[in-house]
Amino acid sequence: MSNTHNTQESQGSQESRSSHKSNNHTAENRPSPLQVLREARGQLEELTGMAAESVSSFEQTEEGWSLEVEVLELERVPDTMSLMASYQVELDPQGQLTGYRRVRRYERGRADARRPGGR
Repeated sequence: MSNTHNTQESQGSQESRSSHKSNNHTAENRPSPLQVLREARGQLEELTGMAAESVSSFEQTEEGWSLEVEVLELERVPDTMSLMASYQVELDPQGQLTGYRRVRRYERGRADARRPGGR
């Protein structure tokens, strides 16, 4: 009986260490912010078929990551008349795209209208 009891304790101890290692392993495999940016741009390009030109905002959230990506929607001549769009992109903690939506369209050469208060 003593051997059975010791074996069960040993197995429980090993399981505890294994689950602890897997939790650490998950944290160690969390992508860096730069990896998240690259993946988000690539995934958005693949889904929309449009080139992501830049990321204008980026933050870590409770659900993962949130980005705003500037995309070339329609190329025109001259280039300042090309049609651009801002997409809000949401990713899970591992950097996989979970959703996106277009939040703004504008001509490349146009600046945002000034807001009251100088912002």
